[in-house]
Amino acid sequence: MKVLVTDKINEAAGRIIEAAAQVDFLPTMSEDELVKIIGDYDALMVRSQTKVTPKIIEAGKNLKIIGRAGVGVDNIDLDSATQRGIIVVNSPDGNTMAAAEHTIALMLAMARNIAPAATSTKEGKWDRSKFTGCELYKKTLGIIGFGKIGSHVGEVALSLGMKVIVYDPFTSKEVVEKFGGEYVENLDNFWGKCDFITVHVPKTKDTLNMINKDTIAKMKKGVRLVNCARGGIINETDLKDAINSGYVASAAIDVYENEPNITECPLLECQGNIVLTPHLGASTQEAQMNVAIDVAEQIKEVLSGGSASSAVNIPSLRPDKLEPVKDYMQIAENTGELAVQLSNGAVKTIEITADGDLADLDIQPLEVAVLKGILSSRLEGVNYVNAPVIAKKRGIDIISTRSKVKSSFAGRVTVKLTTDKEVTVVAGALITKDIPRIVKINDYETSIRPERHELFVPHTNKPSMIAQVAKVIGEKGINIGSMNVVQKNDKHEDSIMVINIDSPVGDDVLNAISKIDGVHNPKYINLTVG
Repeated sequence: MKVLVTDKINEAAGRIIEAAAQVDFLPTMSEDELVKIIGDYDALMVRSQTKVTPKIIEAGKNLKIIGRAGVGVDNIDLDSATQRGIIVVNSPDGNTMAAAEHTIALMLAMARNIAPAATSTKEGKWDRSKFTGCELYKKTLGIIGFGKIGSHVGEVALSLGMKVIVYDPFTSKEVVEKFGGEYVENLDNFWGKCDFITVHVPKTKDTLNMINKDTIAKMKKGVRLVNCARGGIINETDLKDAINSGYVASAAIDVYENEPNITECPLLECQGNIVLTPHLGASTQEAQMNVAIDVAEQIKEVLSGGSASSAVNIPSLRPDKLEPVKDYMQIAENTGELAVQLSNGAVKTIEITADGDLADLDIQPLEVAVLKGILSSRLEGVNYVNAPVIAKKRGIDIISTRSKVKSSFAGRVTVKLTTDKEVTVVAGALITKDIPRIVKINDYETSIRPERHELFVPHTNKPSMIAQVAKVIGEKGINIGSMNVVQKNDKHEDSIMVINIDSPVGDDVLNAISKIDGVHNPKYINLTVG
């Protein structure tokens, strides 16, 4: 396997990845340059300079994972990567301290006119009165986005004697108040309370131009703004106009709409007090090392057959969600595989029910496993990343429930698969932690060990059926590993044989078995067994 590392990432990343793959360090390249070579690589690791476009992703026919050594992934086309089944990972915690400290540094530099005062002093001037600043003490800091970075900024601000108010629809009033801040439910009630405002949110359609001429007009006159998050959250032209008019007292900006080409940035024309830095939020030796190591470890793990700890496009498989149900992932996938391979017609609805110990857990990872099992049995290139996307594109309805009904198993996953022709029900369970079994096939209660190659033979329950089927299989040179025969009801009218075999079978074998009087529609089943 080969991994391409670009954008001047710390070489410690290469030493980690080398345990799983060959590593090539190359300089930042254009889209066309990357397209020419990316097909040779199984993984790509970048920082913010490289734009991983749909064209690059399409050319990366062997790509399994793209790693961003940093927090944001807006330079990577997530939709294209997800549709291709490529995992995208980042390092959400590696530069937390660096970004938070830079925010505080910019806020202090802005409040005390550090940059212009330093320039003036170096010129031999002594203009103390010209650079009179303001104190942070007892001022109100408004924080938009109360994740790891935003909350650490708030913690430092409280220690400086500031009052902190928070807007974040993804946190709660209780969390903010316990922290020592004030929670504001909507932005209309937020803007006018702040002396300083700092943003710590990703760049999305909802946050693009969040701060603009209309929202600035709702702020206090003399407000000071900080952006160490993403360019585009603050409208640069509107901010320039507000600073030049004196409505915004000052601003400190580390990120821009068009990086690194900022020669046309409107903020360069500001006549008032503004501090501009070239995206230094994560630029500490410690942060660069941390994010490089974090992402490199994830790339090594994925290429070695493991899972990523910070996959951006498969949140359902984050370690905190996966760990409680990981023992059920394989049997959930096998249950989906078996259900669809026993079915005829186009899949319309998938109903997933979990009971036993699973009733109290988040089963989202198991839903993905079932989807992968169903879709990969009929389509190529399906994995945990793109299975939900493919299901949605195909208009498949997915219903997931957790049942409190008592189960005789440690945990059980039941899949009810509805096609345009029929309904098939299959249940998989763990007898104990290490013993998976298929425990139900339609009306049959079973206990079948999932194996890679199986024959499913419905038949009328009458003498010599097992012998006749076994004879055909033997004459075809196929070895039988084990066999389960299950009766449908007390009348013993119908039964199924589930035969574990050592190799695949073709239509010739199925046709020969079909000719046995009393056999109904035998099928070859191919399961993924870890």
